[in-house]
Amino acid sequence: MSHGADLGPSAGPVVDPDTPAVLVPLARALLWVNRAMVFLGMLALLVASFVLTFSVFSRYLVKASTDWQDEAAVFCLVGATFLCGAFVQSLRGHVGIEAVATLLPRAVNRLRLALVDLMCTLFCAFFSWKSWTLLHEAWVDGQTTSSSWAPPLWIPYLLMSVGMSLLALQLLVQFTARLNGLFVRSRQTVTA
Repeated sequence: MSHGADLGPSAGPVVDPDTPAVLVPLARALLWVNRAMVFLGMLALLVASFVLTFSVFSRYLVKASTDWQDEAAVFCLVGATFLCGAFVQSLRGHVGIEAVATLLPRAVNRLRLALVDLMCTLFCAFFSWKSWTLLHEAWVDGQTTSSSWAPPLWIPYLLMSVGMSLLALQLLVQFTARLNGLFVRSRQTVTA
């Protein structure tokens, strides 16, 4: 099982040198946006922890209703999860099973990795599109949660839509870099 590259404390996401020149500005912009999303994700986790802590105290000490606290914390956690996904992907930090990687020849494994990147990109693009349609429906229909607080559902759908769109873009950039790297290596092999 692989958890991505082992990175030292000073290492962080960088633009892959195999990224096609036309996508380098997008890759650089994604680095900046992903760092901003991680900052927002950290804030959301802090807010969720304070809200849940307050919820425990208010429920047991004051006997107050805690409907809003639970949903506010869930919204914060949804935001942190989806908004930080592209950053984690930029580090190739998502868990991947590498059982066959050691069994395959190096060239075949590079092709396998490119196919995995393609499938992940297509899945996340579909998920992103579906998230935007859910956001539109929630906005147009005025959908809310079923609790007594009833916050609008467009809030978590917006967080999910933005996060999945960033993840799909990150995967697209990484897929094109991997594909470009495959073609560069195959040309170098032919000319050598």
